[in-house]
Amino acid sequence: MQQLLSLYFRSPAGVIGCLMLLVLVAGVVLTPVLSPHDPFALDFASAVQPPSLTHWFGTDNFGRDIFARVMAGAVYDLRLALVCVFGPMMVGIGVGLVAGYYGGTIDRFLMRITDIVWAFPFYVLVLAIVGVLGPSESNLYIAFFLVNWIGYARIVRGETLVVGRLEYIEAARVLRFSDGRVMGRHILPNTVTPALVYSMSDVVLTVQAVAALSFFGLGVQPPAPEWGLLIVESIDYLREAPWMTIFPGLAIAWVGVAFSLVGEGLAATLKPKG
Repeated sequence: MQQLLSLYFRSPAGVIGCLMLLVLVAGVVLTPVLSPHDPFALDFASAVQPPSLTHWFGTDNFGRDIFARVMAGAVYDLRLALVCVFGPMMVGIGVGLVAGYYGGTIDRFLMRITDIVWAFPFYVLVLAIVGVLGPSESNLYIAFFLVNWIGYARIVRGETLVVGRLEYIEAARVLRFSDGRVMGRHILPNTVTPALVYSMSDVVLTVQAVAALSFFGLGVQPPAPEWGLLIVESIDYLREAPWMTIFPGLAIAWVGVAFSLVGEGLAATLKPKG
């Protein structure tokens, strides 16, 4: 573990990505000190004020402090992104591992289910599920859990088919190790790396998807300070108060760049050494 961390922090991209995430986390934790404004409190006397020392990012049409709301929104977006990525990732890894290891009828059955879901465009399927269930944070989790595991299942299955043919796996089978031991201790550690690297880009896509769904009214509902909602609420004030749109948009871009760089650092660290 220490060696992996040492290799990771030799990657400039990985270091910059981690620092960007730490800055965001520090901003969330220190918001009560940096900007002691309630992100939900209405103050019409302070409505639509530009950025200042009192309100770092300005205020919205209800007089709410945008800095406080952007930082509070980070909690919503990062929680949604991480749960909607790493939860389905665990499901997809399990499906791919079982399909690749056992092959035959089990593989064909699981991969046909995967192919059916894969045939539909990601956003269309998520929109359809949320549209049927209704817009809410809990239904976002359901939609992403039903859809987001597919990529991980395909990645891990392919890696398992390759690793499963190696001599040490054949030796483990000859020694009559249980299937669970072979998959968990010998195959999984050598197949999970591509899925882990892919998950970083998936976090970026999920943050964007959550913001887009909120923009269309199918995601987190008001008055939650989710970044997509903040942009929706600012549309009518785009010319009069552009800061209402700029800062939530920059927050989405910041997280996207940060996780992309973290993924690049992971790829450089975990790639096979020739």
